[in-house]
Amino acid sequence: MAMATAGRSSPARPANRLIYEKSPYLQQHACNPVDWYPWGQEAFDKAKQENKPIFLSVGYSTCHWCHVMEEESFKNQEIGEIMSKNFVCIKVDREERPDVDKVYMTFVQVGEARQGWGTLCPSLRGSFLCSRGAPCEILVPRVPQATSGGGGWPMSVWLTPDLKPFVGGTYFPPEDSAHHVGFRTVLLRIAEQWRQNQEALLQSSQRILEALHSLSRVGTQEQQAAPPAQEVLTTCFQQLSGSYDEEYGGFSQCPKFPTPVNLNFLFTYWALHRTTPEGARALQMSLHTLKMMAHGGIHDHIGQGFHRYSTDRHWHVPHFEKMLYDQGQLAVVYSRAFQISGDEFFADVAADILLYASRDLGSQTGGFYSAEDADSYPTAASSKKREGAFCVWAAEEVRALLPGPVEGAAEGTTLGDVFMHHYGVKEDGNVSPRKDPHKELQGKNVLIVRSSPELTAARFGLQPGQLSAVLQEGRHRLQAARAQRPRPHLDTKMLASWNGLMISGFAQAGAVLAKQEYVSRAAQAAGFVRRHLLEPGSGRLLRSCYRGEADVVEQSAAPIHGFLEDYVFIIQGLFDLYEASLDQSWLEWALQLQHIQDKLFWDPKGFAYFSSEAGDPSLLLRLKDDQDGAEPAANSVTVTNLLRAASYSGHMEWVEKAGQILAAFSERLQKIPLALPEMARATAMFHHTLKQVLMLADGDRTGFLYRQLPFLSSLERKEGKATAYVCSNFTCSLPVTSPRALQELLHA
Repeated sequence: MAMATAGRSSPARPANRLIYEKSPYLQQHACNPVDWYPWGQEAFDKAKQENKPIFLSVGYSTCHWCHVMEEESFKNQEIGEIMSKNFVCIKVDREERPDVDKVYMTFVQVGEARQGWGTLCPSLRGSFLCSRGAPCEILVPRVPQATSGGGGWPMSVWLTPDLKPFVGGTYFPPEDSAHHVGFRTVLLRIAEQWRQNQEALLQSSQRILEALHSLSRVGTQEQQAAPPAQEVLTTCFQQLSGSYDEEYGGFSQCPKFPTPVNLNFLFTYWALHRTTPEGARALQMSLHTLKMMAHGGIHDHIGQGFHRYSTDRHWHVPHFEKMLYDQGQLAVVYSRAFQISGDEFFADVAADILLYASRDLGSQTGGFYSAEDADSYPTAASSKKREGAFCVWAAEEVRALLPGPVEGAAEGTTLGDVFMHHYGVKEDGNVSPRKDPHKELQGKNVLIVRSSPELTAARFGLQPGQLSAVLQEGRHRLQAARAQRPRPHLDTKMLASWNGLMISGFAQAGAVLAKQEYVSRAAQAAGFVRRHLLEPGSGRLLRSCYRGEADVVEQSAAPIHGFLEDYVFIIQGLFDLYEASLDQSWLEWALQLQHIQDKLFWDPKGFAYFSSEAGDPSLLLRLKDDQDGAEPAANSVTVTNLLRAASYSGHMEWVEKAGQILAAFSERLQKIPLALPEMARATAMFHHTLKQVLMLADGDRTGFLYRQLPFLSSLERKEGKATAYVCSNFTCSLPVTSPRALQELLHA
């Protein structure tokens, strides 16, 4: 096999099969002393032929705790030998194969994994991780368990040779301690039980699979109506309001996530209730949350963009990885905040996000890479990575970079004095030891805006305009210094779904901020998807492609077909791009993809879309996402997509499908709409007729829209001027020719 290295100080060792994979995550494990297999028939056949259980490890390349488990266990020669001798070991990149990840994460999350632990080792205790790899250690006297609704990565699941799970968890430390069972012990105990009690484990796995089938059923066998919008909206608003952090914004204590789906819901709720106290509160909650996030350490004040989440309620100390899907969604939310409030602060943050995405995640070929890691080497000479090393600062570093006097300030005031005060920099670091259990941030500072511009300016005797220039100069100098540090790992995998979210981010920001360059960047990304993530001939989407040498885009030997989320987010992005550019080719492609999505994923019995296609024998379950999380559930977004598609095409069967999806999720929407805020928002759109604004000027009257909507041919320009009509249910108002008259029509 090929030779590869596994880190700066590791000696070269023979690579395993993962060296031939395109996924950056799988390649990270190509030099482990573990006989890793990718997910596929070769591994399944080996497990059956040798009657070995499968150890399935699922993660992603920018996952901090995945790195920790690799360093502690997967690079350990002795543990690697135990793994390879007793198990068929499979590595899965959850971002490549969300279908595999969701099946086994469902097992871990709902607690079915506990049954296996009780059978295997009733005295074991273990540690598990909750959301997106956040440490969430749970000490259990008898069995380790995932938190309710938790789970996380790395995910560790043991399967029978026919892929049924019988025990699972997330992160395990390598060795036993007073509080935690070690990974070595877990491996040996499971191997022993497989040899001695195999029949019991097989029976347990069958019961677990039956339970998962029951739990995964979403939908109705009978035709029901979509739930009443006002009831769903009111309950969702009340649930969000009850969990709202009045002081710092957001909807939990810690860890605290950006949750764009919550903020988008609140904007829609405000739009429908803007004259009520509840509407005013919805707007206040969303805008305050967005301001606190932008001031916090979760926002990269030097390098732009947003980190994944905050480990505290103040938005201060983040988990430092940056994900493309966060940037795309947050660009939309901040643009909407500006559109609603008129506050330029939000426009500036949206521009900041898009600068980061274009500069650091943008491919020269037009697409967007997936993520930047949380961990990096503190210096070029370092042999060990640390979380946040690229982003944090010692006070002496800041003083050395910003030594000069500030003109107009009190005598002796340096640029560093002003900057450190405004961004909360302390001599001994500003990170609480409770948020730094491994002491990686000791003596360091995570920049956070601790003072308003007015108070900072007053403290140093500066005018607000002077302060802005001083802070900008400080940020530029720190950015130049940071550019000399080793950069975090960049996951150069390009995913259709996340590129779709980024297309929406650039397109919507371009429309709201009147920035044609943003619309052009969205079009560039859409063109990339069409060239590299579309299967020739069939028109089907592909899940992923990869950056090869010299930035050449590569595809894996067996390309992965797109999942529901790939279609849904690309279709949404194309609708947004059409509305920003009025280029009808994007609209035409969106409708073509909607037809393909219907054919591949629609469940005619359960009346919603499956997350994956039928026909994969290695997939135990076809699931339907029932929660809007870091990304909105595909069924939530597709309701709005279907309504837009019907509006642009006249195909009213898409409206019927939208209603069927809402009916399928009706019980969940009425009881816990907080789990589906994006779908709750879509419920409002379903019950409120969408308006169409038609602008007639010189142009081709035989184009795509005229073919789709014959009633357009009856509309004429008035007095040779650009003319607007406002239509509802394909019935139009009288024509108007002035912006003021159009505004009055829209508010009628």
